[in-house]
Amino acid sequence: MSKLNWGMIGGGEGSQIGPAHRLGSGLDGAFSFVAGALDHRADAGREYAQRLGIAADRAYGDWQEMLAGESAREDRIDLVTIATPNSTHFEIAKAYLEAGFHVLCEKPMTVTVDEAEEIVRLAAGSNRICAVNYGYTGYSLVRHMRAMIARGDLGKVRVVVAEFSHGHHADAADAENPRVRWRYDPSQMGVSAQFADCGIHALHMASFVTGQEVTKLSADFASTLPIRELEDDAMVNFRMDDGVVGRLWTSSVAVGRMHGLAIQVFGEKGGLRWAQEQPNQLIWTPTGGRNQVIERGEAGLSPEADRASRVTMGHAEGMPLAFANVYSDLAECIRAQKEDRPADPAATLYPTAADGLRSMAAVHSAVASAKANGEWVDARPPMYR
Repeated sequence: MSKLNWGMIGGGEGSQIGPAHRLGSGLDGAFSFVAGALDHRADAGREYAQRLGIAADRAYGDWQEMLAGESAREDRIDLVTIATPNSTHFEIAKAYLEAGFHVLCEKPMTVTVDEAEEIVRLAAGSNRICAVNYGYTGYSLVRHMRAMIARGDLGKVRVVVAEFSHGHHADAADAENPRVRWRYDPSQMGVSAQFADCGIHALHMASFVTGQEVTKLSADFASTLPIRELEDDAMVNFRMDDGVVGRLWTSSVAVGRMHGLAIQVFGEKGGLRWAQEQPNQLIWTPTGGRNQVIERGEAGLSPEADRASRVTMGHAEGMPLAFANVYSDLAECIRAQKEDRPADPAATLYPTAADGLRSMAAVHSAVASAKANGEWVDARPPMYR
């Protein structure tokens, strides 16, 4: 089976996210990395792309040059990943979808709700995939958590608690570091910093595992460093469409927290908890029973978990392998579309443009709520109300 062609915009030398995408996309041999516009500095981007093995004529200076070049090729890319600053996502995703390319966009998908709704409509109308990189949903035991809840192991879900907190931006002396400062710059981040950067990972995870969507929320934002215009700590209470009570904390000033993405779900028959820093274990506690450790790769897990498990039980699997599962899903679904056949149902779990839209609506609702001293507001996108 021939490989699919893959290209990347952003994620250049020194990027935090670029290597994870390159590792993830290449893990299964489904994609060939053939094109890139990797840096806002054209010459640096071209040079780095060629060092990574991309041919000189497909090492582009910017995304517009790459769009024109790839559109003119018979062996054009099948999928483009967008890993640029948030404010550029909409323009690039829109252009590539209109040109008939499948897209994987880093989160947040856009910076406004109107832009996100346009991307959802465009993806549907063009019959192109627009996925959003909530890549932590690629972990095997996150997918098993979803399967357990869907088959009724927990009974009716009552409460979900999610968090994504770290302390890497806590040092006031580092606040002017360009790698930190842009995350609190409204011209690049939009209306929210920490909630739009990390909090929506936790919020999407809550929806992903429960199968429910957020309908309303109440938020409290804080900028603990006065120099910051946007928040570096947030607490969000929310309700979901089947009555689930939700709690979410996200922070970038939580000294001692290294990564801090974790989720707990409590139902009438038991509870589940999972943490990204210990991704090989899912803790299951039946009501009235003892804690049980479910190990990634053990016998008897769900098909969704089995498909997403890469190495034998007891060996660590990390973020690039979770990203690889998203890329594996996309490869299967792109091939299925090319071959006019149904995709493997276990490969249809990748986050979509609709997920990106719901996240952006939640961001803007949380900002409005925080400005109104925690007033409860509708968190649904207008097109889904």
